[in-house]
Amino acid sequence: MRTIIDLPEEQIEALKLLAERENASRAELVRRAVSDYLAQRPYGGTDNAFGIWRKRGEEGLEYQARVRQEWDR
Repeated sequence: MRTIIDLPEEQIEALKLLAERENASRAELVRRAVSDYLAQRPYGGTDNAFGIWRKRGEEGLEYQARVRQEWDR
């Protein structure tokens, strides 16, 4: 998929020089940079949510029942 990004002139020039040195295209260098960036900031999605309730000291269903009691007031 194509994406258009705006880069400052100095970054474009630095990418050009690096691309020549590494015998790669600027697009390839940008893909590598994005890949590295995402690897350092993994997105776990819903996996990050598993187990977060255990520190609350209350079962989820108990909490649900307690909160729903407030609706009857």
